[in-house]
Amino acid sequence: MLLLLYNIGIRLYQFLIVISQNFNAKAKLWVKGRKNIFEKISSEVDSSQPSIWFHFASLGEFEQGRPVLEHIKDSYPGHKLIITFFSPSGYELRKNYSKADYVFYLPLDTRKNAAKFITLINPDLAVFTKYEYWYHYLNELHTKKVPLIIISGIFRKSQPFFKWYGTLNRKMLGLVNHFFVQDENSKQLLAGINVHNVTVSGDTRFDRVAENSANPKQFENIKSFCGDSNVVVAGSTWPDDEKLIATLFKKYADWKFIIAPHEIKNEKIISLMGMTGEHEIIRYSELKQLEPPYDKPYRILVIDNIGMLSSLYQYADITYIGGGFGVGIHNTLEAAAFGVPVIFGPNYDKFLEAKALVKLGAGFPVNNAAELNAVMLKFENESNRKQAGFIAKNYVQQQKGATEIIMNFLNKTIMK
Repeated sequence: MLLLLYNIGIRLYQFLIVISQNFNAKAKLWVKGRKNIFEKISSEVDSSQPSIWFHFASLGEFEQGRPVLEHIKDSYPGHKLIITFFSPSGYELRKNYSKADYVFYLPLDTRKNAAKFITLINPDLAVFTKYEYWYHYLNELHTKKVPLIIISGIFRKSQPFFKWYGTLNRKMLGLVNHFFVQDENSKQLLAGINVHNVTVSGDTRFDRVAENSANPKQFENIKSFCGDSNVVVAGSTWPDDEKLIATLFKKYADWKFIIAPHEIKNEKIISLMGMTGEHEIIRYSELKQLEPPYDKPYRILVIDNIGMLSSLYQYADITYIGGGFGVGIHNTLEAAAFGVPVIFGPNYDKFLEAKALVKLGAGFPVNNAAELNAVMLKFENESNRKQAGFIAKNYVQQQKGATEIIMNFLNKTIMK
């Protein structure tokens, strides 16, 4: 009965996506990307060659699993790497990723699709990141005896796995060969439902952000924009975040601000730029056309493309991470890895790293403009900034090592 409801839910989701593609760009990409998907896979993939399948929900999970993916690519060059994404925001940005041999959208999770997909790619190993659980894919892998591991898994008591109605969800867990989880609490929760094939490895994101901070992309035009000023970099912001940040512009007239909004549609950028009430604002696409020194004293830079943010934090004295006034904050670790204080909105309880940063004195949640201003006043003092930044970077460095734990397991067991 539960599986029937699951199947109905999958079909209902598909129906809603198809309907919404008429007025939603992401839905349109979701549908278009799956058109003739099996013909595409069949024509490109040679199922007789050894392969490893990585699946990611979206871009964030890709970056999280990337250290493991790249280590596997280096360790097993004879295996083709096949990547799938559920979301357009992952696929569209990483469809040309150089380390992958093939990148596809994941076909809808039906029994027929799962059987056809697994047959076509014929993987020797499947790796899912964090929280992707698709019943038919997991069941097909199990049936065909293809090892499946979950990396950077995180579990909370509120999830269906631990509820009376979570029978099917718990069955999915039984189809996984091994879980690599972020914390001891996740291991204990799984043990409570008799799942013991678990290793506490930590979060592979720490490996990724530490690597990125050691070798960030350089942007000479942004370096010129920043000059000798103190800089606030606000990443993955939403309108509520941007309204809050805008309250700082007049009071901190000698600071510069770089804002990288979560959505970069033209109307969103125009709305953001209008919110500032400033004439010293410029888009990044316009800044690129200019040669320094700039003819105007630009003080606010709006990033209107995707792919730069993880390296922009190198120019920051203070960072603000968006999403905390919505469903939850975005990636705080990318900023922390560069050794700068991290400010964010109040919705961060589901994020272990954010709670750790707050506890250590390197993360600063704010509810309103007054609280944001109080944090800024504290960090006008350079020594306060450096102390919090040192704590942030040290935290990231201490948490590294998940990738090594996972690779040791694979080398000794599954891939031996």
